[in-house]
Amino acid sequence: MRSTAPRNNKLKPSSNLIMNGSVRVRVIRTLLAIQNGQSLASVLDPLLNSLHDGDKGFAHALLLTTLRQWYALERLLDSLADNSIDEKEVRTTIQVGLTQLLYLQVADHAAIHETVEAAKEIEFAHATGLINAILRKVAKNPNKFRKKCDKKHSLPNWLAYQLKQDWSEQYDDLMQGLRQPAPMFLRVNTAVTSVEDYQQALDGAEVEADLVEITSGFNLPNSSDTATANSILTKGLRLHQSTAVNALPQFAQGAASVQDMHAQLAAPLIHNALLNKLSVKNDDADDDMDTSNNEVRILDACAAPGGKLAHWLELISSNESSLFHVKQDIAETSAVISKVKMTAIDNEAPRIERIHTNLQRLNLSQHDLQQAEKNIELNIVCADATTWQGAGKKKSKLVFDAILLDSPCTATGVIRRHPDISILRTEEDVEQTALLQADILHNLWPQLKVGGYLLYVTCSILKQENVEQMQDFMTYYNNVEAIEFSDDCNWGIEQAIGRQCLPIDSESGDGFYYALLQKTAE
Repeated sequence: MRSTAPRNNKLKPSSNLIMNGSVRVRVIRTLLAIQNGQSLASVLDPLLNSLHDGDKGFAHALLLTTLRQWYALERLLDSLADNSIDEKEVRTTIQVGLTQLLYLQVADHAAIHETVEAAKEIEFAHATGLINAILRKVAKNPNKFRKKCDKKHSLPNWLAYQLKQDWSEQYDDLMQGLRQPAPMFLRVNTAVTSVEDYQQALDGAEVEADLVEITSGFNLPNSSDTATANSILTKGLRLHQSTAVNALPQFAQGAASVQDMHAQLAAPLIHNALLNKLSVKNDDADDDMDTSNNEVRILDACAAPGGKLAHWLELISSNESSLFHVKQDIAETSAVISKVKMTAIDNEAPRIERIHTNLQRLNLSQHDLQQAEKNIELNIVCADATTWQGAGKKKSKLVFDAILLDSPCTATGVIRRHPDISILRTEEDVEQTALLQADILHNLWPQLKVGGYLLYVTCSILKQENVEQMQDFMTYYNNVEAIEFSDDCNWGIEQAIGRQCLPIDSESGDGFYYALLQKTAE
């Protein structure tokens, strides 16, 4: 799973993007680059960096809003044109004009005149008459055409159809929710300060934020072979308005991170599952435990850009929830954990660099951990999760006490933040992604110790990548138990396995899926 737009092997380099001309011309060229396979993440900075500060806000709003309404605007355009418009450049220019008239409330004369001039700049002067006529028609009754545009979804038909199959009850709300901007959430580094104290610091910086509390619960086995409810409270902050990070107090010093609220569930879930494993007397698991030095080995797979990894490290480092304060439920000893060996892997070197950059800001690099006398050994590896073996050449392949698998996915749950996904994704991508997920699961599962937990996470809202993937996995293995989330959860929708968050509420987090699996035997 990715918190940013997912990887696509078909993407073209952004260096070919020409950034000159008017603001609207640059936005049009950026949209054309996205249609040609470039991701929003690769072209947004070149666009904004090419503009004066006074133009950046308008360009950002024009680009993102046009992308969010892309397919609805396409259908509207087709209904307005007497004949089919086949030239991509002309269609894109008209859609940019429609966005100004219907969604950004740009004055009619400015929207029409500047968009027509933009067509000339990109050497499509022959279409200026058509562009002018369509935009003037819409400008006469914008409310009528806005309602027409908003009536249906703004997704490719194949994706809308699949979501209707998966989420028939939530479909209408989901279709509208995916067209809206997502709220900005902060994760506070509780190893540094409390959420409440950081909220006060935001107040002092005149940044308004609401406290958001999410309760999670699941039934985990205890030492008497019965299940006990395990309740987790996750706190975050939702900003009233998106804010530049340099305006956030102590951001550069690692006091907080930008992370979606539903993404903030991952680290606490796997962390608490791990604590449970270490407190349960399990004869099979004890055979795997390195009792000579009480080391715990954990894995964050597909870890870049490192948000969930950093969160897990923060929890381990926190005085309140450190692994070093958890005693083993073994009659002969009350020894605490002496060392945590954390491994993080991702298969792209540039993304590995992002992990290092993020951890350095948060004072969580290996050097920082050593300086703070934390008994945490952090190893970040560039490796393919479908083939990588954590044991190396060692005889035993049972390596990890807990695995966080932030699985690659189509990222359909973060379309609000990355609206280019609806343009870049294809039906075939879903099938290929599901196969990749299965390959990773089949490689990592044998490396988990008996009694250990694997938390499977995606930012997809397609069941093929989520609950159906888990059902297929459990059909294949007979040594896996799906841990049930309890009724304490105030997030997501219960599935046959796991829970699914949907990006429907304009104040809530993105679309994430969570399933917690425990290994019951070798």
